[in-house]
Amino acid sequence: MDHGRAIRRHELSDAEWELLSPLQPRSGMGRPRLDDRMMLNGIVWKFRPGAGWRDVPDRYGSRATLHTRFRR
Repeated sequence: MDHGRAIRRHELSDAEWELLSPLQPRSGMGRPRLDDRMMLNGIVWKFRPGAGWRDVPDRYGSRATLHTRFRR
């Protein structure tokens, strides 16, 4: 279990997130950032063999936002 929920196969574990979270940009002025871990999980999900951006489940947020974060 991870934060009281089962870890899905293509999602970051707590240990992986611990390594990556300090590398995430901090929110400055403007619109508040969405959950960085959820966004990264969506990007990781997209890179399954044969998956396209439109195939990413809605639980990871807007496909356009995921794609923008990936490009940046």
